[in-house]
Formats: sequence, structure tokens, C-alpha cells
Amino acid sequence: MTAPNPFHLAIPVNDLDVTLAFYEDHLGCSRGRESHDWVDLNFFGHQLVLHRTDESESPGATGANLVDGEKVPVPHFGVVLDWQAYDTFIERLVAQDCEFVIEPTTRFRGRAGEQKTCFLMDPSKNYLEFKSFRDPAALFFEDAGTYV
Repeated sequence: MTAPNPFHLAIPVNDLDVTLAFYEDHLGCSRGRESHDWVDLNFFGHQLVLHRTDESESPGATGANLVDGEKVPVPHFGVVLDWQAYDTFIERLVAQDCEFVIEPTTRFRGRAGEQKTCFLMDPSKNYLEFKSFRDPAALFFEDAGTYV
């Protein structure tokens, strides 16, 4: 598998300053270009843009799907980290007393697609997932079976 191209994702935020502080201070993102109504961030090598919106337009989860016994909020986005980098990142979040929507856990333990995962919610109610696969090749594994 070759390294993926960086993605670009623009998300709505209802308080640009507070949400920006969350991404910079808690997640370690660095700031790029910016204007009064938006800020580009380096989100683990990807371009994430925070766009100021009216408070009533904040997305939040519209639903959830059951994944290995956990109700996973939909929509959500995130990144896949190296196995050890995930542990280091989680230690950082715990040390900062970050509030998890889904606590760090190992999903599909001992099965194809085994992964560490956790969920956070930013101050504008956007859900984020951070995960790591024991076998990085399992990220796009086509014959992993059906999971409930």
C-alpha cells in the first residue's frame, strides 16, 4: 500500500476561537492560512478547514451505528495512526483530561481488522475518531467478513 494523498475537509464550527483552541491545544494541530471566517489546520498531515457558521447550524451527530458493541456517532471523521503513535496520543489526551465520547478501546480483538479506537467531540459538536490497526494492511482489507 502506498502512502495516501492528504485529504481536504472543511467542517462547520459555531465558535471559531474556542474550536480552534481545541484543535491546537488538545490535538496538536498547527495553523495555516486564515481569515475572519475560516482557518486551515494541519490535521495529522491533512488539510482541515474550520469554517465559522451560525450557532444554529452546528452539525452534531444525526445518528449512530452499532460497531462491535459501541454506538458510533454519525457523521464523524478522524485519522488512522501508527500503533505506537496512537498510544502516545492517547496518553497526551488523558494527561489533558480530555473528555472521550467513546473511551479508548480495542475493537475486533483477535480478529481481522483489530484496531484501537476512541472518539472525541470538538466544541462545535463535530465527532472525531482516532484509530490504529494492529495490521496496517487491514485498513482496506476487502475480505474481513461481516461485523456487527
